[in-house]
Amino acid sequence: MEDLVTQTWHGVRVFLTGHTGFKGGWLALWLASKGAVVRGYSLDPTEAKTTPAIFHAARVFESVDDLRSDILDRDALLKAMQEFRPDVVFHLAAQALVRLSYADPLGTYATNVIGTANVLEAIRGIDSVRAVVVVTSDKCYENREWHWGYRESDPLGGYDPYSSSKACAEIVSAAYRNSFFNRESSGGSRVLLATARTGNVIGGGDWSQDRLIPDLIRGFLASETVLIRRPKSVRPWQHVLEPLAGYLRLAQGLLKGEAELAEPWNFGPFDEDAWPVDQIADAMTERWGNGARWAIDANSSVHEAGYLKLDASKARARLGWRPYLHLGHALEYTSDWYQAWKSGADMQVYSLQQIAAYETLMSGHAPSSPIL
Repeated sequence: MEDLVTQTWHGVRVFLTGHTGFKGGWLALWLASKGAVVRGYSLDPTEAKTTPAIFHAARVFESVDDLRSDILDRDALLKAMQEFRPDVVFHLAAQALVRLSYADPLGTYATNVIGTANVLEAIRGIDSVRAVVVVTSDKCYENREWHWGYRESDPLGGYDPYSSSKACAEIVSAAYRNSFFNRESSGGSRVLLATARTGNVIGGGDWSQDRLIPDLIRGFLASETVLIRRPKSVRPWQHVLEPLAGYLRLAQGLLKGEAELAEPWNFGPFDEDAWPVDQIADAMTERWGNGARWAIDANSSVHEAGYLKLDASKARARLGWRPYLHLGHALEYTSDWYQAWKSGADMQVYSLQQIAAYETLMSGHAPSSPIL
């Protein structure tokens, strides 16, 4: 992965949907720090005044051309993309919460499926675009609750509206790749389109409802007992910078014209970093201190997968991508970010320092040692 550190993004024009979100905010900050010219296209960030999302906390808006609109507005999306003439499109805008998808299934399908189609349809009419990375989810697979990681060739599925909408986004992306971005069957299209499937991402600046780390942090700050549902559910946890490094590496290859990369990719953590929810909660309460505590939520809830892992061996073998932060260190990065925010630090500077520290790990070619 040393090329991510040494190869410049200086002057590359990047159109990024979802730049006000958690992953999108970190990606926008990272790209801008590497010299990319970034236009963000997104709805307003979801946050409370007392808990600013990464977009506001790290002042991401200072580093990008910040447009606020909806990917469901086809005319506005096309105009924004045509005016900007990007080289690369990262599509991260989404309704990203399982529990919200039960409350608003139609909105979830509209954003995640039709919204994805709108983005890809806009790209068809813009000859500057050479690389597209559509970000979906590890939940796009048909979950059989088995104890080994899902590979990119495994069947797509989805029990709930969110998960199935992400499977649909994968199918839509494959159809556009085959029908419109295929150099052999579409009149020599220059566009190379890949999709990226990521595990449960953690890191500073996430204040989403019904996500484990934000729920814990809100409770810790309020000195309240945090109620945790499904403490034995296992997920592939990873720090946000890990998959973002994969997205960047993937886009670099697509920009170089490496057509064999135009397919789905998993970006998951070390196998040993698929932890149950209660182990994460214990580690975070110990790290936070100050009387932080949690308890099991006895109330019934909507269906969520009990066991989920990703097999990222393809990305390691063919992209040269690998995780660098074992989960213990990922939790340190995360807890330290919120502690710094609580203490009044400049979170743009602090976030860029975390990115620089991660780049140093990559340039050293060695992952962090596990914290047991």
